[in-house]
Amino acid sequence: MKHSIRKGVGFGVTSGIITTLGLLIGLNSSTHSKIVILSGIMVIAFADALSDSMGMHISEEFGLGRKTKEIWQATIYTFFTKFLVTLTFIIPLLILTLRQAIITDLIWGFFLIISFSYFIAKQKHEKKSKVILEHFLITVVVLIISNYIGKLAAYLTQ
Repeated sequence: MKHSIRKGVGFGVTSGIITTLGLLIGLNSSTHSKIVILSGIMVIAFADALSDSMGMHISEEFGLGRKTKEIWQATIYTFFTKFLVTLTFIIPLLILTLRQAIITDLIWGFFLIISFSYFIAKQKHEKKSKVILEHFLITVVVLIISNYIGKLAAYLTQ
């Protein structure tokens, strides 16, 4: 797989998982509303994927020696990967109770982070447990902070 495609997929997968889980946890702790969480995920599926792909595009343009084709590959793969990964978190919200959906989405998100981290470590010939633990802990920190931000938002709007 070309470097530009790997870069777009890697960014899209990681950002899709962590952003969506953070939004899910933050909105749940502030609203406990399935429709708010669902609409939030739908909005970021498009808006944040487009924003991230634009950021990737500019970042790649800023890099020296990048070919136009490689820049656009990274841009397009970032968008579609993030968009599709984010949309997968909607399915549990459509078919389960809010509590069940959140648990299912957390399991799904951690499964994806662990699997993708394993794949990265294997590709780079690095210690798998180290890479998995690092990415797992970063995800956990994002979720903890998102939870408190949601609680703060709920408190401030009472």
